[in-house]
Amino acid sequence: MAGEPLVVVAVRQEAAHLPDVDVLLTGVGKVAAAMAVARAIAERRPSLVLNVGSAGALRDGMEGTHRIGRVIEHDLDHAAISALIGEPVPGEIVLDERAPTVLATGDTFVADRAVRAELAARAHLVDMEGFAVARACAAAGVPCTIIKVVSDDASEGAGRTWVEQVDAAARIIARVVAAELG
Repeated sequence: MAGEPLVVVAVRQEAAHLPDVDVLLTGVGKVAAAMAVARAIAERRPSLVLNVGSAGALRDGMEGTHRIGRVIEHDLDHAAISALIGEPVPGEIVLDERAPTVLATGDTFVADRAVRAELAARAHLVDMEGFAVARACAAAGVPCTIIKVVSDDASEGAGRTWVEQVDAAARIIARVVAAELG
């Protein structure tokens, strides 16, 4: 029997204004997120995982809140590894075919215009946990929804902007969670 929905957030700053819901703080990065979500699914057996948090905009004009349709892992050469081992290594998960926004996940905080431009050819937003959360959910057969709030523009000032914007993003995250679970 499935339990209550599980809200997944990377860091406490993003969860600062969340209502009284079951919240899992994963920590930063793909490994931390995959481990935390897999453990929580095994222990709590949630009916749904709702991953909410901040993301960098890879394209000009991307702002606000976005439901993720597809999530990709941008920092692993899936084709090369697949060719090497002779079997597919998934690098993309479709979450919602109706949602056009693509999220690129990798273990690097993107704060460089050249990297931003390269990733913008494949995705709209960038984060450090989304793909890992979706992959853990897919492996366990648990539905996953990812909603991201743009906090920065993934360029040279992204770190400073994230710090300045995280509380405002956390307030939006709280409204998103209330709407999704309400």
